[in-house]
Amino acid sequence: MDSKGMIAAVAAALAGLLGVGTAQAQVSGNATLTSDYVWRGSSQSDGDPAVQAGAKFALASGWYASAWGSNVSFKPDNGARSEFDLVAGWSGTPAADWTLDANLTRYVYPGTARALDWTEFAATVGWKQRTWLQVAHSSDALAGGHRGTYAQLGVRLPLHERFRLEAAVGHYWLAAAQGPDYLHGQLSAIATLAPAWEVRATVHDTDTAARRLFPGNAGGRWELALQGSF
Repeated sequence: MDSKGMIAAVAAALAGLLGVGTAQAQVSGNATLTSDYVWRGSSQSDGDPAVQAGAKFALASGWYASAWGSNVSFKPDNGARSEFDLVAGWSGTPAADWTLDANLTRYVYPGTARALDWTEFAATVGWKQRTWLQVAHSSDALAGGHRGTYAQLGVRLPLHERFRLEAAVGHYWLAAAQGPDYLHGQLSAIATLAPAWEVRATVHDTDTAARRLFPGNAGGRWELALQGSF
């Protein structure tokens, strides 16, 4: 599916969700100010701060559509200045203590001179809000024209009603023509400031393969973020 097709599909889903009325649809959103936009171990903002916001429309049946955006800056510079993630999916509780989220995401980078947009399917299984496993696959990973599969295993440890730790490790399997497979990990301390606000401090690190694939934007780094939800 190309970017126009994905945008049309998400727009149709949003319109459908809005058309069912607030009694059947839930609207939520978030806004984040972060010192660095780090995705799968690599900075997407060249180590600079980022402003991010998103909105989600969900039906009681579990089907949802969402849109999320952030400023970006890559090295070497490819002209991208913003990223928009358009998502359509389903989430629910297939069994007691278990959650499932399956979605299709279109990563869109408007105004670039080269084709950077790409699509990925992902599924995330969670248990008791304490651990999760995500697996994602794309036939055009990172817009490189080759297959890529990503897996992440994470754990969440509540220490207090307003404080928790989260840790995750991820591995990206890329086609040989795309670049080396790489491993990354992260550890976050999250504090709830108010019901709708939390602050997150995260330490990231990657293996040497990621440093070769994303020179200057992978390796050890930290991130401090303030997020509000509605």
